[in-house]
Amino acid sequence: MTDKLITIDLSESPYSNDMIHNRWHPDIPMVAKVKPGDDFVVECYDWTGGQIKNDDKAEDVRDVDLSQVHFLSGPIGVEGAEPGDLLVVDILDIGAFGDCEWGFNGFFSRNNGGGFLTDHFPEAQKSIWDFNGMFTSSRHIPGVEFAGLIHPGLIGCLPSKEMLSEWNKREAELFNTDPNRVPALATLPYADTAHMGRMSEDAAKVAAAEAARTVPPREHGGNCDIKDLSRGSKVYFPVYVDGAGLSVGDLHFSQGDGEITFCGAIEMAGWIHMRVNLVKGGMAKYGIKNPIFKPSPITPKYDDYLIFEGISVDEKGKQHYLDVHIAYRQACLNAIEYLKKFGYTGAQAYAILGTAPVQGHISGVVDIPNACATLWLPTDIFDFDLQPNASGPTKAITGSVDVPLAPDLGG
Repeated sequence: MTDKLITIDLSESPYSNDMIHNRWHPDIPMVAKVKPGDDFVVECYDWTGGQIKNDDKAEDVRDVDLSQVHFLSGPIGVEGAEPGDLLVVDILDIGAFGDCEWGFNGFFSRNNGGGFLTDHFPEAQKSIWDFNGMFTSSRHIPGVEFAGLIHPGLIGCLPSKEMLSEWNKREAELFNTDPNRVPALATLPYADTAHMGRMSEDAAKVAAAEAARTVPPREHGGNCDIKDLSRGSKVYFPVYVDGAGLSVGDLHFSQGDGEITFCGAIEMAGWIHMRVNLVKGGMAKYGIKNPIFKPSPITPKYDDYLIFEGISVDEKGKQHYLDVHIAYRQACLNAIEYLKKFGYTGAQAYAILGTAPVQGHISGVVDIPNACATLWLPTDIFDFDLQPNASGPTKAITGSVDVPLAPDLGG
């Protein structure tokens, strides 16, 4: 029978669980040890640690304490793992808890987190998604149902002291180029809400002041939000400390490429079943400094798409040089405007792109001055015809169906 290495209680704060941490630091103690070839199950809080509720109000998204996130299960030590190795992680299975079959999607307030399209959606909003086996739908966004591709948004190994120092140096340099920017350019160490797992109180006070926040992806993996890391996928993580220190969390029921809503995907609590192995000296053997992976062989089968293009000309008409970020933003905005013609609000359309299995592609980066990015929207997830035709769009969505809205803090 597979061992359950880490268990959680959703009725209790993650701060009361010493097998949970919310910062990256090489000195965070391992909470369990496994051998190469072992498989095991780990339970995970949702990334906010239960701050978001299953209701029709968005004040919790507006007021969420982002200095706490992400809550991760681990670190797990792997016997024989040394710096320079590759930790091979097979994701065998993953799912929601049987008594908690729902998740959430939201947009953060510009003044508290922001997001990819925060200039267009500056206020906090939320949608709740109910799970029905492998499918999900939302009472806040009618006319849509799709199969989930459940995956961990965040998984990775502990950094070395040298790597942690490099992270802090480069991110502080970026932050200091515009320290008053809202949202901030980077999330720097913040000790007050750090949870350092089984580290002693005195050691934690020192380490928390330099421990890295979990928000961005980095060389060790981390918050990459890759929707194809689902059951059956295999990930090769660089090892930077003895024992590797594998941690995981931020589970998603479904997500569109880019996780563009930031409080993105359909966030959930749940469990993940993994197996670990080692490739000794694998970093040098294969020239790897960032993780590589093989995707899941089990993916939702959607064959018909509408594909929206975007180029590196921003909303004000300013030309940028081969800027893929702007090009993808334009593709998303074009898709949102299209969906609004069928009766969706802009917020509902934005939520669909963040949660449904849309594909994002970099389609061209050589044709100066415009990069071209594309967003692939599966048409089969809708219960009406989304194709353009001579008669014009059918108003498939009628009545009051706004995503719950809370006023933005600060006005």
